[in-house]
Amino acid sequence: MVKIAVVTMSDRASAGIYEDKSGKEIEKFLNENITNKFEIVYKLIPDDYDTIVNTLKEMVDQNCSLILTTGGTGPAPRDVTPEATKEVIEKELPGFGELMRMHSLKYVPTSILARGTAGVVKNSFILNLPGSPKAIKENLEAVWAAIPYAIDLIGGAFIESPSAFRPKKKK
Repeated sequence: MVKIAVVTMSDRASAGIYEDKSGKEIEKFLNENITNKFEIVYKLIPDDYDTIVNTLKEMVDQNCSLILTTGGTGPAPRDVTPEATKEVIEKELPGFGELMRMHSLKYVPTSILARGTAGVVKNSFILNLPGSPKAIKENLEAVWAAIPYAIDLIGGAFIESPSAFRPKKKK
């Protein structure tokens, strides 16, 4: 079975000050776009560098083929998700962050402040998403087609999705 981690970084949500709507938006997107069975491993943690690094490593060790993070991608002092992600990944895939920013500029001029990235470690693909539920949906729609194939290339679990793009095999 496919294991997918959804990791929300938020000081206030992790303290119980408000509900984590971002993690729920990711889960909703996954349920609408994946047709085979999958399990979600959910984590809600504060915006703390060491906690993020350790949580990402834990999700890799639990064989999560896809790790989607939300929050902590802006320029504020506590926004350290991209730095923590870069600490964990073996290869960065900057095209994902570039496309998400370009796509988001259609909706919000401040999306240029987003610093989310993507990368791989072992058989796990990690993608940093913004903290806004609306931006999560827009960003996932922009990059989703490439994610299942990226996971194929690193030997992760097969994700079946009608919107996934996989190059045709040569005969």
